[in-house]
Amino acid sequence: MANLIDKLAWVYIKDRKVLGARSTGKDNYYIPGGKREPGETDQQALSREIREELSISLVPESISYFGRFVAQADGKPIGTQVKLSCYRSQYTGRLTADNEIEELAWLSSQDKGRCSTATCLLLDSLKLQELID
Repeated sequence: MANLIDKLAWVYIKDRKVLGARSTGKDNYYIPGGKREPGETDQQALSREIREELSISLVPESISYFGRFVAQADGKPIGTQVKLSCYRSQYTGRLTADNEIEELAWLSSQDKGRCSTATCLLLDSLKLQELID
């Protein structure tokens, strides 16, 4: 599908909230992550993106698949979809907004009004599984 943006996302939950990130100049929060580069596996791309955005290292042996969410891509023409392949993982280091990330936030299901469409689907799933408030 030509109108599909394939992204990886790190789902990190703490105190019944999930970590969100807002890029510089953007209004909506997203789940941290990004696109793979040619030849990268999901785990390699996710680890690289998280290191670049949050200045932490994911623990490779703890990375586990969480789920996939597909929705209209924010700010893109109608019909352009984003596919989030989501993973959970432990990490080492201190969470810090870096590169294009302006702000980090802990999101609950009540924060859907300030999140991307795909992030809203994830929040609904996390709430349904009773992982977040």
